[in-house]
Amino acid sequence: MDNLVKELKEEIIKVLNLEDITPEDIDETAPLFGEGLGLDSIDALELIVMLEKNYGIKLEDPAKGKEIFQSINVMADYVANNRKK
Repeated sequence: MDNLVKELKEEIIKVLNLEDITPEDIDETAPLFGEGLGLDSIDALELIVMLEKNYGIKLEDPAKGKEIFQSINVMADYVANNRKK
């Protein structure tokens, strides 16, 4: 699971062009949106595309993203249980 957490952090940085952030800067338990990493709705769409492209996870209901993207740990747990790739 630690490898998946690190991989997700690296992918988020790459996909969202977070140039000044390293994987170590991202707290696994902090919210990705709002006060935590400070992502917005456009970033959420990018993350949904990343999940589909990298892990074969297709979110039929975009509102489910809010649940999945609570934190890196929640996201990693979801990917580990639902990945197709």
